[in-house]
Amino acid sequence: LQNLMRERQAAMQIAWTREFLKYFGTFFGLSAVVLTTGAVKKKNPAILMPMLPLGFVFAYQYDMGYGTLLQRIKGEAENILDTESTLLELPKGPLTFEDLEKIRSSQKKFFIEK
Repeated sequence: LQNLMRERQAAMQIAWTREFLKYFGTFFGLSAVVLTTGAVKKKNPAILMPMLPLGFVFAYQYDMGYGTLLQRIKGEAENILDTESTLLELPKGPLTFEDLEKIRSSQKKFFIEK
C-alpha cells in the first residue's frame, strides 16, 4: 500500500513537472526571441546573459519531465544503499526500547508537573 502511494506521488510530481515545462518553455522561447532581438538591435551580446541560467532551468525541467533524470537519481540512490550505507545510519544508532522508555518517562513527569 505504501509503495502504491509512493508511485502515485511520483506520477503526480512528473505530471506537475511536465505541466510546468509547458509554461516555462513558452516563457523561455519568448525570452529567447526578445533578448536576441534586443542584442542584435543594440549590438550588445551581453543582453543574452539571462538565457544561460534560464537554459539550465529549462534543461533540468525537461530532463525531469521527459528525460532520464529520475532513472539516474534512482540508480544513484541504489548505489548509495549498496556501497555507502553508513551514510544512512541514524546518529547515536537506532532507537532502542530503553531510549523510548526514557522519553516516555520524561514526558510523563512533564505532564504531571503541570
